[in-house]
Formats: sequence, C-alpha cells, structure tokens
Amino acid sequence: MNSNLDFVRIFDTTLRDGEQCPGAAMSENEKIEIALQLAKMKVDVIEAGFPVSSPVQFQAVQRISREVEGPIIAALARAVRPDLEAAAKAIIPAQKKRIHTFIASSPIHMKFKLGKEPSEVLKMAVEAVKICRDHVEDVEFSPEDATRSEPEFLRELCEAVIEAGATTINIPDTVGYTTPYEYGELFKFLIQNVKDSHKAIFSAHCHNDLGLATSNSLAAVLNGARQVECTVNGIGERAGNTAMEEVVMALRTRKDKFGIQTNIATEEIAKASYLVKTITGMVVQANKAIVGANAFAHESGIHQDGVLKNRETYEIMTPESVGVQSNRMVLGRHSGRAGFKDRIVRLGFNPHAEELEAAYQRFLEIADRKKEIFDEDIRALFADESRKSSNDRFALESFHVTTGTKSTPTASIRLSIEGQLKEESATGDGPVDSIFKAIQKATISDAELIKLVISPVTEGQDALAEASVTLEKHGERVVGKGSSTDIIEACSQAYISALNRFSIS
Repeated sequence: MNSNLDFVRIFDTTLRDGEQCPGAAMSENEKIEIALQLAKMKVDVIEAGFPVSSPVQFQAVQRISREVEGPIIAALARAVRPDLEAAAKAIIPAQKKRIHTFIASSPIHMKFKLGKEPSEVLKMAVEAVKICRDHVEDVEFSPEDATRSEPEFLRELCEAVIEAGATTINIPDTVGYTTPYEYGELFKFLIQNVKDSHKAIFSAHCHNDLGLATSNSLAAVLNGARQVECTVNGIGERAGNTAMEEVVMALRTRKDKFGIQTNIATEEIAKASYLVKTITGMVVQANKAIVGANAFAHESGIHQDGVLKNRETYEIMTPESVGVQSNRMVLGRHSGRAGFKDRIVRLGFNPHAEELEAAYQRFLEIADRKKEIFDEDIRALFADESRKSSNDRFALESFHVTTGTKSTPTASIRLSIEGQLKEESATGDGPVDSIFKAIQKATISDAELIKLVISPVTEGQDALAEASVTLEKHGERVVGKGSSTDIIEACSQAYISALNRFSIS
C-alpha cells in the first residue's frame, strides 16, 4: 500500500463512538441525515454502528449501507463470531464495505475484562480477521487500550493480524492516557518493526480525557499514521473523541509542517457541526476551535484594527474555508422569498418546496419580533422546520403562561394530537415546569425529563433562543429541539419535538 499513502484518511465515528456519549442517541432517520452530510464532506470511512448491539443498530447500519454512497461503510464487531456475522450481514448493501473488529490487548484489560492470557487474545484476533476476510476484503483491526499495552505484544499482535488479512491497523488510545511524544513513538516503533507493516494502513483513534486527542492524532500522522478516527464536534464517551474539524484544518492550515492533507470538503464543516449539535442536543462551546461561535470573532480593538487592515494578522484560516459566511446578508421582515431561498441555499440546505415555504412562514413570524435575522437564526429555524414530519403525532397550536414573584406559575396549552385539538392546563415550580406538566397531561405522557439546555443562537435582547430537551421512557432516550425568540415557546417546541421522536408502542 506504499503507493497509496499520499493523504490522510478520515474515519468518522460520529454515528458509533460519538453516539455513545450520554444523551447523544440518534434515531434511524437522524443517522441517515448525518451520514449523508458526512458523504457530502467526502469522509473516507463512515463507521455506521455496532450491528449486534440491538435490532435498531443493525437496521440503521443496513440503511446507511443501502442509502449512502461514496464513503466506505464500516461496522464494528467484537472478535467473536456472532458480532462478526451480524456486521457482515448489515453492510451487504454497501458499495464499499469494511468490518472493524477489536479485542483488548493491555494487561489490565486482558486480565480483568477478558480473563484471558495474551496467547488466547492473539488467537482470537487472528481468527476474527480470518472470519472477516470470508465476507469482505477490507478489514480493520483494533487492539483495544493499545497505549497501555506491552509494545512487544502489540507488535506481535499487529504482525499476526496483518498476516491473517487485516488491511488497516488501528492503535486506539481508548482511555485518553497517552501524550503526543509517546503516541508518535509508538507508531514509529510499530511501523518500523511489524513485519509487512507496509501492507496495512496504520490508524489513530484518540480520546480526549487529558485534552490531548487532537495533538496525539497529529503526532501519529507525523510518524506514519495515514488514517485518523474522529467525530464531528469531538463528541464521544467521557471527554469525547478527536474532533474531526480540528485535525482536518490543522493539516490544511499547517501543510508546511505536515506536508499531507485530507480529502475533506472543508466548506461543509460548519453545516456538519450544526447538524450534529442540533440532532444530539450537545451544545458546542463558544470558544471551541474551528466551529465555536467565537472561532472567527474579534472583540479586542487591536485585533479588529489588524483584521480590517489584513485578515491574516489574526486569522490563520478564513471563515469561508469551513463554510462560515463572513460577510453575512442580514434579512428582515421586508425580505422576500427569493432572498430567503438564496440564503438557505448558500447555507448548504437543499429544501423541498414545502419545507421552504414552511420555513419562510416561520421566518416571517420571527422577523416581526426581531429587527435583524442572521445566518445562525436561519439555520435554527430551517432545522426546526425540516425535522417536522406529516407523521408527527403532536403539534403546539397555542399556549398561555402566567407567572410572578407572588403567584403560582400556571400554563394553558392547546395541542393538536393526531389532528384532534386538546386543551389542558397545569401549575408548576416555574413557567417552563408548568408548561411541561400541561403537555404531559394533554399527551398522557409518562416520559421523564432528563435534561433541558437553553442557549442563545445570536446576541442581543431579541436573540433567538434554542432549547434542547432530553426525555426518557421505558429505556428509550430521545432529544428534541425548538427555537424561538420566546424562551417558553422554544422549550415547548423542544418538548413536543422529543415526544414525537419516541417509538410508537
């Protein structure tokens, strides 16, 4: 494979490792939506899920394999036959397919988790790769907790699975333990000492427990890794995974240092970030690199003066390079459909006529409340409308809330429930609590509220608020989103959005 090492492959695991982040569970349709955006970004591999873990996971991986073209579609499997067979079956429809199998290789994992000797682990790994090769030509192997494994055993294990047919060797920093120098040296050692290492692509997979995931991944690239496993916005278990946008833009911006880049269409990064944030309800911190709200903001007078004279004084990359429009066209109540549609398309959306009209009507409502409407507002309201479905059981028709320092907060609502109007009222500890209780009464819902997050979309007193509601019922967890200049309305829409996402039983 030496002739094919001229770029760094991006293996996106947002739909698998990213989804394991608490509260980030996605519905099947939402996974398809994200997968299509990842394909548009030209990621090389989409890890679609862990098929054996549940029928829902299996079906989602199968649909992505059938409906998403371009990237390799990978399915994760432990090094046991039932997992491997399920993964192989799920990705049958994919044009390009990969099975990603793994087994723990560190002393602590082998002893306490697997209860197996190193020789047994090596045998299982080889057998798993051989089973994979009976189904696909593209096989990835990961020695779990590689950075706490004995280097010599790791070398022996990698050598054996390459001989068995593995085409990608992933070296995961499963618990976010390593440092850039150590991780780079580990790649150098393996690539130099594993027999036939040139027959496989070596891959980096880092977790961010010490805040070093991006640095570690880049150190691996400097030492021969030609695949980086990452997630959009860096979501994932515990402190998260390597942030895809950070690695991609570091390689692009510092090509003088790395001398190698990715195939990613970076102009799609902002849209992917917003999509994942909206679907998962995982808020992106304002000072997050590349995709944070402040990533291209300049408040210091010295900085502003420098940027106005020459953008390169304080900007090492342009907002446009990641899909952020720096010269934003501000829309208002007098803007027509043509201007609104032009902005929607420029923001990367491709709406159907019905979606566009519904979003435009919402835009007019918001324009009556706000003096100026910015790109972020349009993204939020269009995302709201595009996620509504004719199959939604519940829709908010109207609401009224009374509250005060010496009165009991009371909410009255009017809902459309499968086409039938129903009114209900309730009291609560505050206006949001009272309206949630009124919705619960009207829908006869026993869902438990797990989390409520409210954040402004833009600045100012008339800013659009975005609410994210996480509900759980009978073991199923869903996230709903809503936006409005009225915080109570945003929360109500988010709660109803979540109720509509529950499976009908």
